[in-house]
Amino acid sequence: MNSKFHRRSFLQITGAAALGLTATPPVAFAQETLKASSTPTPALPTFPQGFYWGVATASYQIEGAWNVDGKGPSIWDTFAHTPGKIKNGDTGDGAIDHYHRYKEDVQVMKDMGVTAYRFSIAWPRLFPHGTGQPNQQGLDFYNRLVDALRAAGIEPFATLYHWDLPQALQDKGGWQSRDTAQAFGDYAGYVAQHLSDRVRHFFTINEFKQLAETGHRGFEVHIQGKPVRLHIAPGLTLEDGPLNQVRHHAILGHGLAVQAIRARGRAGTKVGPAENMPHALPAIDAPDHVKAAEAATRALNSYYLGPMLEGRYDEAYLQAAGKDAPQFTDEDLRVIGSPLDFVGINVYLPSLLVMASDQPPGYREVPFNVSHPKMFSAWHRLAPESQYWSPRLLHALWKPKEIYITENGCAASDAVASDGNVYDSDRLMYLRNGMLHQQRATAEGIPLKGNFVWSAMDNFERTDGYGTRFGIVYVDFKTQKRIPKLSAQWFREAAARNAVV
Repeated sequence: MNSKFHRRSFLQITGAAALGLTATPPVAFAQETLKASSTPTPALPTFPQGFYWGVATASYQIEGAWNVDGKGPSIWDTFAHTPGKIKNGDTGDGAIDHYHRYKEDVQVMKDMGVTAYRFSIAWPRLFPHGTGQPNQQGLDFYNRLVDALRAAGIEPFATLYHWDLPQALQDKGGWQSRDTAQAFGDYAGYVAQHLSDRVRHFFTINEFKQLAETGHRGFEVHIQGKPVRLHIAPGLTLEDGPLNQVRHHAILGHGLAVQAIRARGRAGTKVGPAENMPHALPAIDAPDHVKAAEAATRALNSYYLGPMLEGRYDEAYLQAAGKDAPQFTDEDLRVIGSPLDFVGINVYLPSLLVMASDQPPGYREVPFNVSHPKMFSAWHRLAPESQYWSPRLLHALWKPKEIYITENGCAASDAVASDGNVYDSDRLMYLRNGMLHQQRATAEGIPLKGNFVWSAMDNFERTDGYGTRFGIVYVDFKTQKRIPKLSAQWFREAAARNAVV
């Protein structure tokens, strides 16, 4: 990476006045005036010492190099190469070429003050056929990446599955087959054996609902009165029974991975899931309405987090499913309920808004108004308070030892301005507001240990292709030039102060 260029791009954002090269701009003048006044500067909302200021990515969305150095095809390679599946016919074949530019990207993160990086490992890069002989060249890449992160003082957090199932396993039934759960456990053990000397935190599976429902049926969310349909790889449409079995195999795979990491990883290695936990917001922050939100949130998590954290399926779910309930054994449930070191939650939007009710099930849904604001993505209802309520509800219901917000962020209509900068004011305000709610959670004693902004850089944004940008670093997809945005400057300052600024 050209370090001179990177320093210059940050100076462009912060303003040359910082070096005394121009007249003092209005913002700096106001700050100087404040310092000179007799009124003390208000204390910033700070986080506990050791709080991780992280960013996140996923392998298929950034790596590129889709068929080099022995990597096998994944279901996302197949899906993206199918006409009509991705906007504008985009694919992740080249993505942002992180596979070859990882050193530059690590330096960009270091310059932003990132203290933790959540990346995902491409299963078919390590096992081209899903099982069998591992690919040493694939492991070598992740060894190089982890070493670069460690050298930069950035804690690596590895996600073992961010949806890129080896196509070879999909051809044998994919997550509809119990064999895939076993293969995932074996793969997890291999990774832990080879990386846990430097990677101390492993996430098993990212967003079980997206793996199961969005990939094997698709579903709709209604935002501002309009339906938004989401359907991703492998793009199947299953009936209730087979879908419930996919759900079961996903959490069984998680449990087998936990056990394999315990068995083959170094002592002290920590493991947990990264779930997009559906949750309900209380319309009013009062005990009865909060209790209603807890009940609704527990009901919303009967497929995934519930059985993982309780070691059993909710009877109401099994009774409602009837003949379509998943097939499982008592041993399955013991595996699924394997003790965890932490729970990661991806926080974007609430599933419900609720109030207390004296009628079963103890809550009633309050509809979101048609005029309720959203972010740039069609599906993204604006609700920064979810970043407080989601960890609070998780803590109240299941009390995990540690909690991480493994993703939060938003798309924005980013464009490079005439001065070469990207002024993503809406994303800056989104991050600031969300982290104020996270800070409230930590101040109340909820064991929230870190936050990972989605995403570190603009990338291949699944079915939206390259038309939707979530990064706090802008990527010119033609030249692969990286440009830190205004939100990156905010992040650097906030991380440096360990506070909301």
